[in-house]
Amino acid sequence: MDNLVANNIVDITVENFQQVILHDSREKIVLVDFWADWCEPCKDLMPILEKIAGEYQDSMILAKVDCEKQQEVAAQFGIRNLPTVMVVKDGQPVDGFAGAQPEAQIREMLAKYLPQPEDEYLQQAMQFVADGDYQSAFPLVKQAYELNPENLEAKLTYIDCMIETGSINQAKELLASIKMVDQDNRYHALNSKIELAEQASQSPEMQKLKEAVAQNPDDLQLKIDLAVQLQQAHKADEALELLYQVLLKDVNFGDAKKVMLDMINALADGDTLKSSYRRKVYSLLY
Repeated sequence: MDNLVANNIVDITVENFQQVILHDSREKIVLVDFWADWCEPCKDLMPILEKIAGEYQDSMILAKVDCEKQQEVAAQFGIRNLPTVMVVKDGQPVDGFAGAQPEAQIREMLAKYLPQPEDEYLQQAMQFVADGDYQSAFPLVKQAYELNPENLEAKLTYIDCMIETGSINQAKELLASIKMVDQDNRYHALNSKIELAEQASQSPEMQKLKEAVAQNPDDLQLKIDLAVQLQQAHKADEALELLYQVLLKDVNFGDAKKVMLDMINALADGDTLKSSYRRKVYSLLY
Protein backbone atom coordinates (compact mmCIF):
# COMPACT_ATOMS: atom_id res chain seq x y z
CA MET A 1 0.00 0.00 0.00
CA ASP A 2 1.40 3.42 -0.89
CA ASN A 3 1.94 6.19 1.63
CA LEU A 4 -0.90 8.30 0.29
CA VAL A 5 -3.49 5.64 1.04
CA ALA A 6 -1.88 4.97 4.45
CA ASN A 7 -2.50 8.61 5.43
CA ASN A 8 -6.14 7.98 6.24
CA ILE A 9 -5.85 4.38 7.45
CA VAL A 10 -5.06 3.89 11.14
CA ASP A 11 -4.84 1.01 13.61
CA ILE A 12 -6.92 1.77 16.67
CA THR A 13 -5.45 1.27 20.14
CA VAL A 14 -6.59 2.30 23.61
CA GLU A 15 -4.18 5.26 23.31
CA ASN A 16 -5.49 6.77 20.07
CA PHE A 17 -9.12 5.64 20.45
CA GLN A 18 -10.33 8.95 21.85
CA GLN A 19 -8.49 11.05 19.26
CA VAL A 20 -9.80 9.13 16.22
CA ILE A 21 -13.28 8.05 17.33
CA LEU A 22 -14.31 11.12 19.32
CA HIS A 23 -12.33 14.00 17.77
CA ASP A 24 -11.40 13.08 14.19
CA SER A 25 -14.96 11.88 13.49
CA ARG A 26 -16.11 15.51 13.84
CA GLU A 27 -14.03 16.44 10.78
CA LYS A 28 -14.32 13.25 8.72
CA ILE A 29 -16.40 10.07 8.55
CA VAL A 30 -14.63 7.28 10.47
CA LEU A 31 -15.22 3.77 9.14
CA VAL A 32 -14.29 1.35 11.93
CA ASP A 33 -13.36 -2.14 10.79
CA PHE A 34 -13.36 -4.77 13.58
CA TRP A 35 -11.31 -7.78 12.47
CA ALA A 36 -9.09 -10.63 13.68
CA ASP A 37 -6.31 -12.65 12.12
CA TRP A 38 -8.24 -15.94 12.31
CA CYS A 39 -11.28 -14.46 10.52
CA GLU A 40 -11.24 -15.32 6.77
CA PRO A 41 -14.19 -13.02 5.75
CA CYS A 42 -12.29 -10.16 7.49
CA LYS A 43 -9.38 -10.73 5.10
CA ASP A 44 -11.72 -10.59 2.09
CA LEU A 45 -13.37 -7.40 3.32
CA MET A 46 -10.31 -5.39 4.30
CA PRO A 47 -8.91 -4.75 0.75
CA ILE A 48 -12.35 -3.45 -0.32
CA LEU A 49 -12.44 -1.01 2.62
CA GLU A 50 -8.85 0.08 1.97
CA LYS A 51 -9.65 0.70 -1.70
CA ILE A 52 -12.66 2.88 -0.82
CA ALA A 53 -10.64 4.72 1.85
CA GLY A 54 -7.99 5.47 -0.79
CA GLU A 55 -10.63 7.22 -2.92
CA TYR A 56 -11.86 9.46 -0.08
CA GLN A 57 -8.69 10.60 1.65
CA ASP A 58 -10.04 14.08 2.39
CA SER A 59 -13.33 12.98 3.89
CA MET A 60 -12.88 9.55 5.47
CA ILE A 61 -10.67 7.64 7.90
CA LEU A 62 -10.50 3.84 7.93
CA ALA A 63 -9.89 2.83 11.55
CA LYS A 64 -8.92 -0.85 11.95
CA VAL A 65 -9.45 -2.62 15.26
CA ASP A 66 -7.59 -5.93 15.73
CA CYS A 67 -10.05 -7.50 18.16
CA GLU A 68 -7.49 -10.00 19.52
CA LYS A 69 -4.99 -7.30 20.46
CA GLN A 70 -7.53 -4.57 21.32
CA GLN A 71 -10.15 -6.47 23.31
CA GLU A 72 -10.87 -3.44 25.47
CA VAL A 73 -11.79 -1.32 22.41
CA ALA A 74 -13.92 -4.12 20.91
CA ALA A 75 -15.70 -4.53 24.27
CA GLN A 76 -16.53 -0.81 24.38
CA PHE A 77 -18.43 -1.23 21.11
CA GLY A 78 -20.04 -4.51 22.23
CA ILE A 79 -18.70 -6.41 19.20
CA ARG A 80 -20.02 -9.98 18.98
CA ASN A 81 -19.43 -10.99 15.33
CA LEU A 82 -16.54 -10.50 12.94
CA PRO A 83 -16.17 -8.76 10.64
CA THR A 84 -18.22 -5.82 11.93
CA VAL A 85 -17.99 -2.41 10.31
CA MET A 86 -19.31 0.83 11.85
CA VAL A 87 -19.69 4.35 10.48
CA VAL A 88 -18.85 6.91 13.19
CA LYS A 89 -19.80 10.56 12.77
CA ASP A 90 -19.43 13.28 15.44
CA GLY A 91 -18.32 10.64 17.95
CA GLN A 92 -21.43 8.48 17.45
CA PRO A 93 -22.00 5.25 15.47
CA VAL A 94 -24.57 6.16 12.79
CA ASP A 95 -24.54 3.10 10.52
CA GLY A 96 -22.79 -0.18 9.83
CA PHE A 97 -23.07 -3.88 9.09
CA ALA A 98 -21.91 -7.28 10.35
CA GLY A 99 -20.48 -10.00 8.10
CA ALA A 100 -18.88 -9.67 4.68
CA GLN A 101 -20.73 -7.42 2.21
CA PRO A 102 -20.27 -6.85 -1.53
CA GLU A 103 -18.45 -3.65 -2.52
CA ALA A 104 -21.52 -2.13 -4.22
CA GLN A 105 -23.58 -2.44 -1.04
CA ILE A 106 -20.82 -0.90 1.09
CA ARG A 107 -20.56 2.04 -1.33
CA GLU A 108 -24.33 2.51 -1.26
CA MET A 109 -24.28 2.75 2.54
CA LEU A 110 -21.33 5.17 2.53
CA ALA A 111 -22.86 7.38 -0.18
CA LYS A 112 -25.16 8.86 2.50
CA TYR A 113 -22.14 10.19 4.43
CA LEU A 114 -19.45 10.89 1.82
CA PRO A 115 -19.27 13.74 -0.70
CA GLN A 116 -20.53 12.67 -4.13
CA PRO A 117 -19.12 13.69 -7.56
CA GLU A 118 -22.13 15.92 -8.25
CA ASP A 119 -21.88 17.87 -4.96
CA GLU A 120 -19.41 20.48 -6.22
CA TYR A 121 -21.47 21.33 -9.34
CA LEU A 122 -24.65 21.47 -7.27
CA GLN A 123 -23.09 23.78 -4.68
CA GLN A 124 -21.90 26.20 -7.35
CA ALA A 125 -25.30 26.09 -9.09
CA MET A 126 -27.14 26.81 -5.85
CA GLN A 127 -24.94 29.84 -5.25
CA PHE A 128 -26.01 31.24 -8.64
CA VAL A 129 -29.67 30.40 -7.90
CA ALA A 130 -29.40 32.26 -4.58
CA ASP A 131 -28.20 35.29 -6.58
CA GLY A 132 -31.09 34.87 -9.04
CA ASP A 133 -28.69 33.97 -11.87
CA TYR A 134 -30.47 30.92 -13.33
CA GLN A 135 -28.59 31.20 -16.65
CA SER A 136 -25.23 30.52 -14.99
CA ALA A 137 -26.73 27.90 -12.67
CA PHE A 138 -28.27 25.87 -15.51
CA PRO A 139 -25.17 24.12 -17.02
CA LEU A 140 -23.77 23.36 -13.56
CA VAL A 141 -26.94 21.83 -12.16
CA LYS A 142 -27.51 19.94 -15.42
CA GLN A 143 -24.09 18.35 -14.94
CA ALA A 144 -24.88 17.51 -11.30
CA TYR A 145 -28.20 15.93 -12.30
CA GLU A 146 -26.62 13.90 -15.12
CA LEU A 147 -23.93 12.59 -12.73
CA ASN A 148 -26.61 11.41 -10.33
CA PRO A 149 -30.27 11.57 -11.43
CA GLU A 150 -31.25 10.14 -8.02
CA ASN A 151 -29.98 13.23 -6.18
CA LEU A 152 -33.27 14.94 -5.29
CA GLU A 153 -31.68 18.34 -4.58
CA ALA A 154 -30.00 18.32 -8.00
CA LYS A 155 -33.24 17.28 -9.70
CA LEU A 156 -35.34 19.99 -8.02
CA THR A 157 -32.76 22.71 -8.69
CA TYR A 158 -32.52 21.58 -12.33
CA ILE A 159 -36.32 21.82 -12.67
CA ASP A 160 -36.25 25.29 -11.10
CA CYS A 161 -33.62 26.42 -13.62
CA MET A 162 -35.65 24.95 -16.47
CA ILE A 163 -38.71 26.93 -15.40
CA GLU A 164 -36.77 30.17 -15.01
CA THR A 165 -35.01 29.82 -18.37
CA GLY A 166 -38.15 28.96 -20.33
CA SER A 167 -38.23 25.18 -20.66
CA ILE A 168 -41.62 24.77 -18.98
CA ASN A 169 -42.65 21.57 -20.77
CA GLN A 170 -39.36 19.81 -19.96
CA ALA A 171 -39.63 21.02 -16.34
CA LYS A 172 -43.18 19.66 -16.11
CA GLU A 173 -42.07 16.30 -17.47
CA LEU A 174 -39.18 15.97 -15.01
CA LEU A 175 -41.31 17.12 -12.07
CA ALA A 176 -43.85 14.39 -12.91
CA SER A 177 -41.11 11.78 -12.43
CA ILE A 178 -40.62 12.67 -8.74
CA LYS A 179 -41.90 9.90 -6.46
CA MET A 180 -44.77 10.57 -4.06
CA VAL A 181 -42.46 10.06 -1.05
CA ASP A 182 -40.21 12.93 -2.28
CA GLN A 183 -43.02 15.40 -2.96
CA ASP A 184 -42.08 17.94 -0.28
CA ASN A 185 -42.71 21.70 0.01
CA ARG A 186 -40.07 22.43 -2.63
CA TYR A 187 -41.86 20.11 -5.07
CA HIS A 188 -45.18 21.90 -4.46
CA ALA A 189 -43.54 25.31 -4.86
CA LEU A 190 -42.13 24.27 -8.25
CA ASN A 191 -45.55 22.95 -9.25
CA SER A 192 -47.04 26.35 -8.41
CA LYS A 193 -44.28 28.09 -10.39
CA ILE A 194 -45.19 26.01 -13.45
CA GLU A 195 -48.90 26.78 -13.00
CA LEU A 196 -48.16 30.52 -12.80
CA ALA A 197 -46.04 30.38 -15.95
CA GLU A 198 -48.81 28.50 -17.74
CA GLN A 199 -51.40 31.01 -16.57
CA ALA A 200 -49.24 33.80 -17.99
CA SER A 201 -49.29 32.03 -21.34
CA GLN A 202 -53.10 31.85 -21.09
CA SER A 203 -53.58 35.60 -20.50
CA PRO A 204 -56.34 37.32 -22.56
CA GLU A 205 -53.69 39.11 -24.70
CA MET A 206 -51.94 35.81 -25.39
CA GLN A 207 -55.23 34.06 -26.19
CA LYS A 208 -56.11 36.86 -28.60
CA LEU A 209 -52.77 36.50 -30.38
CA LYS A 210 -53.10 32.71 -30.54
CA GLU A 211 -56.57 33.03 -32.08
CA ALA A 212 -55.29 35.59 -34.60
CA VAL A 213 -52.45 33.23 -35.60
CA ALA A 214 -54.91 30.34 -35.95
CA GLN A 215 -57.19 32.45 -38.18
CA ASN A 216 -54.31 33.91 -40.24
CA PRO A 217 -51.77 31.07 -40.52
CA ASP A 218 -49.92 32.87 -43.31
CA ASP A 219 -49.41 36.09 -41.33
CA LEU A 220 -45.76 35.65 -40.36
CA GLN A 221 -45.55 38.89 -38.35
CA LEU A 222 -48.35 37.68 -36.07
CA LYS A 223 -46.31 34.53 -35.40
CA ILE A 224 -43.26 36.63 -34.47
CA ASP A 225 -45.40 38.75 -32.10
CA LEU A 226 -46.81 35.61 -30.46
CA ALA A 227 -43.33 34.09 -30.15
CA VAL A 228 -42.06 37.19 -28.30
CA GLN A 229 -45.03 37.01 -25.89
CA LEU A 230 -44.51 33.27 -25.34
CA GLN A 231 -40.86 33.77 -24.50
CA GLN A 232 -41.77 36.41 -21.92
CA ALA A 233 -44.17 33.86 -20.38
CA HIS A 234 -41.28 31.32 -20.02
CA LYS A 235 -42.44 29.27 -23.01
CA ALA A 236 -39.18 29.35 -24.97
CA ASP A 237 -39.80 25.95 -26.57
CA GLU A 238 -43.11 27.07 -28.13
CA ALA A 239 -41.68 30.46 -29.10
CA LEU A 240 -38.71 28.93 -30.93
CA GLU A 241 -40.92 26.47 -32.79
CA LEU A 242 -43.10 29.34 -34.05
CA LEU A 243 -40.08 31.37 -35.20
CA TYR A 244 -38.62 28.32 -36.91
CA GLN A 245 -41.89 27.92 -38.85
CA VAL A 246 -41.57 31.56 -39.97
CA LEU A 247 -37.98 31.03 -41.17
CA LEU A 248 -38.98 27.86 -43.02
CA LYS A 249 -41.53 29.94 -44.96
CA ASP A 250 -39.25 32.93 -45.51
CA VAL A 251 -35.72 32.96 -44.08
CA ASN A 252 -35.43 36.73 -44.54
CA PHE A 253 -38.86 37.74 -43.24
CA GLY A 254 -38.82 40.87 -41.02
CA ASP A 255 -36.66 40.51 -37.94
CA ALA A 256 -37.55 36.81 -37.43
CA LYS A 257 -33.93 35.70 -37.86
CA LYS A 258 -32.60 38.26 -35.36
CA VAL A 259 -35.37 37.56 -32.81
CA MET A 260 -34.76 33.83 -33.05
CA LEU A 261 -30.97 34.09 -32.72
CA ASP A 262 -31.36 36.47 -29.75
CA MET A 263 -33.77 34.01 -28.16
CA ILE A 264 -31.40 31.08 -28.72
CA ASN A 265 -28.46 33.06 -27.28
CA ALA A 266 -30.55 33.99 -24.24
CA LEU A 267 -31.02 30.32 -23.37
CA ALA A 268 -28.74 28.81 -20.75
CA ASP A 269 -25.63 26.92 -21.85
CA GLY A 270 -26.35 23.21 -21.70
CA ASP A 271 -30.04 23.65 -22.51
CA THR A 272 -30.94 21.09 -25.20
CA LEU A 273 -33.25 23.67 -26.83
CA LYS A 274 -30.23 25.90 -27.40
CA SER A 275 -28.17 23.33 -29.28
CA SER A 276 -31.07 21.82 -31.28
CA TYR A 277 -32.50 25.16 -32.49
CA ARG A 278 -29.05 26.57 -33.18
CA ARG A 279 -28.44 23.60 -35.51
CA LYS A 280 -31.85 24.07 -37.16
CA VAL A 281 -31.27 27.77 -37.82
CA TYR A 282 -27.73 27.31 -39.12
CA SER A 283 -28.89 24.59 -41.50
CA LEU A 284 -31.36 27.13 -42.96
CA LEU A 285 -28.84 29.96 -43.16
CA TYR A 286 -25.75 28.19 -44.47
